[in-house]
Amino acid sequence: MFAALATLPDGCVRELEAGDVSKYTLVRVADEILIDLMASAYGIDYAEASKSVVIHEIQGVPIPFASPELFYSIKKRAGREKDRGDIYFLEQLFAAQGKLPPTEL
Repeated sequence: MFAALATLPDGCVRELEAGDVSKYTLVRVADEILIDLMASAYGIDYAEASKSVVIHEIQGVPIPFASPELFYSIKKRAGREKDRGDIYFLEQLFAAQGKLPPTEL
């Protein structure tokens, strides 16, 4: 993970200390782009989430992203008003693909 973040131009990853991601609920890396690092999100830890990620390679670095199903599960568990638009979009995406939204991961 740090190898990928180290390629960002402003070098903000150098401000992180070992253990920060497990110590804090959220670690925000504000470089050229904004990246949030979390050990778990709404009860879904990385071990569980890693079963439902999509890997994209960016400049030779493989980076895991939440699959639509994982993203939906996280947003549903969060239950926040600001997530309603994402939930609606993902439900429409699943419907267009002929799928039902996941009930749980």
